[in-house]
Amino acid sequence: MGTLRATALAVGLSLAIPAGHLAAQIDYRNLDHERPVATEDAYPVERHAFELLLPFRSERERGGERQHLIPVEVEYGLFDNAQVGVGLPLGAVDALESDTEWGLGGLEVFGLYNFNTEGPALPALSIRADVSLPVGSLSSEHARVSLKGIATRSWGLTRLHFNAGRSFGSEDEPGVEFAPRWSYSLALDRTLFRQSLLIVAELLAQRAVSGSPVEVNAGIGMRYQLSPTFVLDGGVARRLRSRVGPDYGLTIGLSHVFGLSWLMPGRAR
Repeated sequence: MGTLRATALAVGLSLAIPAGHLAAQIDYRNLDHERPVATEDAYPVERHAFELLLPFRSERERGGERQHLIPVEVEYGLFDNAQVGVGLPLGAVDALESDTEWGLGGLEVFGLYNFNTEGPALPALSIRADVSLPVGSLSSEHARVSLKGIATRSWGLTRLHFNAGRSFGSEDEPGVEFAPRWSYSLALDRTLFRQSLLIVAELLAQRAVSGSPVEVNAGIGMRYQLSPTFVLDGGVARRLRSRVGPDYGLTIGLSHVFGLSWLMPGRAR
């Protein structure tokens, strides 16, 4: 996986555009956080590459309330096997018998470090840390910290992913983009190289806050490479327990990878 990303980036960086931005080929095999399913893989964005994520998520809860979210993110390959990023989730809540409320759902900063490359004995292993700050009318009232362990094992064109997450901080007044108290997920994906397509299926269990019922949800998704630098993704999710979890969840998004010439090693500034 890391070799594929390095090769894709090298090809993309050879295409310089006048504004000084450099194109970089995106790896459509990448599973990002919450896109197209909740599970992500253990691999960061390539060193010195930027990735702009423009997703839209919509969820209908069991009482009829709907939540919509546009969690715009920018990720950067800070060094080998590590990335950092920042996100601004714009949200909307359609409550029953009331007007739609729009607002910012917080300010998020995060990082991911891949501390073990996949080998014969061990899968690829990463740790991710997120900090969500109370910014905006639809954010939580308090800051929240989340930690997640990620494992990815490959068998040819098939990969298995396991995520385990735990969040810390006040659970009063959760916002539209609120990390659950704990979560576990397992996902299986398959690459169709001829179609530049990846398909994935997921099983997710999570508890939103202390004392709340456990959600068990199933999801499926796909990632399709539109061009050397753009990838389209989409997914659907559904609760498996009758009284907890979303009636349905939908996600669709676009990813774009690019580089900045003055950040590239060995280039004049």
